[in-house]
Amino acid sequence: MRGPPAERSPADLLAFGVVNLDKPPGPSAHQVAGWIREATADALAEAGASVTVDRVAHAGTLDPKVTGSLPTLLGDAARLARVFDDATKEYVAVLELHGPAPADLESVVARFEGPLYQRPPRKSAVRRERRIREVYELGVLEREHRRALLRVRCESGTYIRKLCHDLGLALGTGAHMGDLRRVGTGGFDDTDLVSMETFVDALAFWVEDDDPEPLREVVDPAERVLSGLPRVIIAPSAAREVAEGAPVYAPGVLDVRPAAADAPGVVTGDDPVAVDEDGDADDGTVPVDGQLVACYTPDGAAVCLGRLVGDPDGESGTVVDLERVLV
Repeated sequence: MRGPPAERSPADLLAFGVVNLDKPPGPSAHQVAGWIREATADALAEAGASVTVDRVAHAGTLDPKVTGSLPTLLGDAARLARVFDDATKEYVAVLELHGPAPADLESVVARFEGPLYQRPPRKSAVRRERRIREVYELGVLEREHRRALLRVRCESGTYIRKLCHDLGLALGTGAHMGDLRRVGTGGFDDTDLVSMETFVDALAFWVEDDDPEPLREVVDPAERVLSGLPRVIIAPSAAREVAEGAPVYAPGVLDVRPAAADAPGVVTGDDPVAVDEDGDADDGTVPVDGQLVACYTPDGAAVCLGRLVGDPDGESGTVVDLERVLV
């Protein structure tokens, strides 16, 4: 079992950590994850650590030319990648108009907030079937003769390139997407991005100078990924059973808490929606049957992801069915 997140050694942090990586232009997200895996594995080997990192995952593909927030999950944290599948994304994009920007640019752009029909592009890895994606916020940050800088907050799976094309048709000028930068995904944004060079330097400070502080500044415990999910606190004895593949039974549940108050939230789109006492939709932080939850030991170490299937206050029966064991 892992200890409290704040007390983990650098090696244990790398074996279950997350880096809010600032993806550079050029390589694919898959290539970046591969480089991070190799650098991490080499550092652990050179440090003589007893843990290894065989897998690194990232939170949502970015095309080679696209830059910005690419949360990168190290070691066992790679099992948490599915948390980002339906996480809200936020971008800054350059809309390249094929003619002078019309006077009603802002009002036309604003009409694209809400549900949109989109068909994935031919080069997409998914089936090219028309689907609906939600644009939560869309606005013009700056404009000049044939360019507009857009900020887009949208549902996962929204194609910004297609959105720019459709905006051009609506504006009557034609348009395509220029530069694109992701500034947020789930509970991660562009306020604490880490470059690849900074990450590699932090590894070197730890291995060569025995100075772990730079590493602690750029690698967070993987529990950060789960801050947007409701929390089920379980007894250490129950955690040991979960590690062997058992579900969470009612006698092992100590407490149930909402998602962290300061977390933007990462609630998957097919989760049930909770309601308050008046029957109004809640913010999704209160767990209800079928919802994705994260289970922790009392000292704050993540144990598993699972679905709430029973009464946490009950005396018997299964409370959480497992989806990902993290220990």
